[in-house]
Amino acid sequence: MAEKSFKYVILGGGVSAGYAAREFAKQGVKPGELAIISKEAVAPYERPALSKAYLFPEGTARLPGFHVCVGSGGERLLPEWYKEKGIELILSTEIVRADIASKTLLSATGLIFKYQILVIATGSTVSITSLTSIRSKHCLCCFFLRTLPLFQVLRLTDFGVEGADAKNIFYLREIDDADKLVEAIKAKKNGKAVVVGGGYIGLELSAALKINNIDVSMVYPEPWCMPRLFTADIAAFYEGYYANKGIKIIKGTVAVGFTTNADGEVKEVKLKDGRTLEADIVVVGVGGRPLISLFKGQVAENKGGIETDDFFKTSADDVYAVGDVATFPMKLYREMRRVEHVDHARKSAEQAVKTIMATEGGKTVTGYDYLPYFYSRAFDLSWQFYGDNVGDTVLFGDNDLASATHKFGTYWIKDGKVVGVFLESGTPEENKAIAKVARVQPSVESLDVLKNEGLSFASKI
Repeated sequence: MAEKSFKYVILGGGVSAGYAAREFAKQGVKPGELAIISKEAVAPYERPALSKAYLFPEGTARLPGFHVCVGSGGERLLPEWYKEKGIELILSTEIVRADIASKTLLSATGLIFKYQILVIATGSTVSITSLTSIRSKHCLCCFFLRTLPLFQVLRLTDFGVEGADAKNIFYLREIDDADKLVEAIKAKKNGKAVVVGGGYIGLELSAALKINNIDVSMVYPEPWCMPRLFTADIAAFYEGYYANKGIKIIKGTVAVGFTTNADGEVKEVKLKDGRTLEADIVVVGVGGRPLISLFKGQVAENKGGIETDDFFKTSADDVYAVGDVATFPMKLYREMRRVEHVDHARKSAEQAVKTIMATEGGKTVTGYDYLPYFYSRAFDLSWQFYGDNVGDTVLFGDNDLASATHKFGTYWIKDGKVVGVFLESGTPEENKAIAKVARVQPSVESLDVLKNEGLSFASKI
């Protein structure tokens, strides 16, 4: 079998891979030393675009426009850039076996790749574990959801859901998925779509579909949208805003089956509460799970990911894990956490590469000290969140749907200190201010005082 050897291998072709490659180049990697192995057919790109501008009818994003590292204001790394730097892009290549002991990777076509240092940047894959609200003791779906390992690729068809193999049911994770969805939007002009899920992907996809004049229904089992981050008060604003845009929101139930037309295309979505929804397009947008199955039993795991230190070193020598797959020490909160967000994907990749190159040069680097940061944009809305969403909350600002402006936010207070801040429609200066508050964690006199001061509290820190 054909064999290739590299000093450094990045496994995965997402955001982390691109930012790691850029850092390797900054650190002086020599031509021929570094390879990126990706099952996708294109060079690393800014994945968040897929649920936003990639789907827009106007001002549409297309490659090469959003290759990394434009998402953070950096140089766009086109395929030619990797060639110029002597970095080998090995695309359309799926790795099916990894042997850390022999430092070997095996592809689906039998190619063998040897490495000295491995950076695991495999990211996440489609998961429907949030559909576990189908909780009947006699539900076969639930049995599998409880027993299948979290790293396994999960789609509705894996659980024998009626009609789940119908045409025009989409899972948005890679650019090929987005291309298929774009074609369906064009083919089903002014049609009906059902979005399964009320988190990041669900909210952004619903907005993008509505902008395309698609009649959209959102279905999710939780009592409000984005429950992992939003309070009920925050969610109420966005649900009201989406409703005003004509998006139907159906909470407290899940999709349990689909009917099809004569062409095998999805026609209806069956809900657990007995209702049925007409649908020309269905998008399952309920998040992902880290892709770590290749390394099962070879590295320590923690909280569903690969356990690392604050330099992203794993328990195996010369193996690093970054982005979605890494469970790392969150210094600010003194606990191990795994973070699924593009900001962490970028920064963790850079941290790992700096560590690798410094170690080889006999130098040291400062450990990763990450401030959790999340953001989203939909319609004319744009919010940012920094810190931790634990403790008591204080809502401030103008969240009246009838208002001309929608600047409002929330503080999270724990043990008398502000530990997290959310802000909708903030200016760059205001967003910097709330980030500083989340990092500094200032004390507050009382919740009433904080509510009265509102955004001015952050601006004075």
